[in-house]
Amino acid sequence: MNSRTVHTVHPSPLGDLLLTGSLSPAGLTLGSLSLPGMRGAPAVRPEDRDDRPFTEAHRQLDGYFAGRPIRFDLPLAAAGTPFQQRVWQALADIPYGTTTTYGGLAARLGVSRAEIRAVGRALGANPVLLIRPCHRVIGADGSMRGYAGGVERKAWLLRHEGALQPTLV
Repeated sequence: MNSRTVHTVHPSPLGDLLLTGSLSPAGLTLGSLSLPGMRGAPAVRPEDRDDRPFTEAHRQLDGYFAGRPIRFDLPLAAAGTPFQQRVWQALADIPYGTTTTYGGLAARLGVSRAEIRAVGRALGANPVLLIRPCHRVIGADGSMRGYAGGVERKAWLLRHEGALQPTLV
């Protein structure tokens, strides 16, 4: 089956989000969603930009940033190791507006406490930020641990969802 890589940009309060995917006769499969300045973001060619296949992704992202609790429902590329895929699938069970800890996520997956770092590494390798909500996983002490898009953006997303209270200055 013939496919080609395409991309689009989605304006957001966090800056322009870069979405990439594989377009085939069967439709679009989303491969990545990157935040501005993110390490490891895919390199794209201007001539491969095609906004049309991303209409549904734009609609769902617009809803999310408008404050509507969204459970993203987009076809995603089957990237990652089997362990990463298990971790990423478990993210879908963390409801909008809530958080869990790395240890809590590991326990749900049946992963030993000794392997919690492997869960963290799998979260760090998540290619579709926001869509798979790895920002909802925090430290056991409530701290904002690593986030590929930056810890300040993780905190913004959690405040946006109502899972973290705004800080008064």
